[in-house]
Amino acid sequence: MAAKKILMLVGDYAEDYETMVPFQALQMVGHTVHVVCPDKKAGQSVRTAVHDFEGDQTYSEKPGHNFALNADFAGVHAEDYDALLIPGGRAPEYLRLNATVIELVKAFDAAKKPIAAVCHGAQLLAAAGVLKGRACSAYPACAPEVRLAGGDYVDIPVDQAHVEGNLVTAPAWPAHPAWLAKFLELLGTRIDL
Repeated sequence: MAAKKILMLVGDYAEDYETMVPFQALQMVGHTVHVVCPDKKAGQSVRTAVHDFEGDQTYSEKPGHNFALNADFAGVHAEDYDALLIPGGRAPEYLRLNATVIELVKAFDAAKKPIAAVCHGAQLLAAAGVLKGRACSAYPACAPEVRLAGGDYVDIPVDQAHVEGNLVTAPAWPAHPAWLAKFLELLGTRIDL
């Protein structure tokens, strides 16, 4: 397996687990993961939030870890990466307002490079216009945005993932095992036990 170079787009209040777990797991199998945030440089941090499912109408939110970025946003070019990963949380709501972020998402999709988005990450896919005529999963509150972007919202259990072409999507962090496994398949990563 050739190691892949993956770009992770985050902002303040990305979901803690959805940022930390893929960052560590993808490195564990030998991939390079560059984590960037608009207007920030390597060594700076973003705050994360822990979203939990405690029986309310939506998730609860608690402060998460400060996550140190390891690459500069200003120097990022889609052609330098093999794949894109978009964690959820509140960050995608703001990331979708950044024209450079939108162009990055469009470039990854146009090149048919694997894109993994979880939870509210679908907001960024919708804003970039890459969901038209395609099915994707997301946190259920994002279903209207998926549909308004011309996509087909796939309502799956919170621990499952959906693949459509180069997209692998999931409702929330409980889907990490399925979501990351499907992302690794798209990357061509093989793990022998």
